[in-house]
Amino acid sequence: MTERGPDFLAHREGDHVAVAVRDLSPGEVRGSYLDGSGEAGVVLNHDVPLGHKLALAPVASGADVVEYGIRIGVASKDIEVGDYVHVHNVRSARWQNSVA
Repeated sequence: MTERGPDFLAHREGDHVAVAVRDLSPGEVRGSYLDGSGEAGVVLNHDVPLGHKLALAPVASGADVVEYGIRIGVASKDIEVGDYVHVHNVRSARWQNSVA
């Protein structure tokens, strides 16, 4: 963990994604799990803006993306650890049947 606190927060161990708590640049970042299960480190591949998601685990195209311990979306492309996770590579599970 950095002296200024975590770079990202994840809800539960096993989640595929976490949320940046500040604007992050490529390189090593550290974060914590809100369920108290510990800390994690990731090497970012891209800039991740404050409040946006980063990948903690690889997710194959078509596989579920898990946050809060539940399915929140489906990967529309392969996602690697440290990737920026947003509308370019994940589709919301809520709107999965939408044609928009």
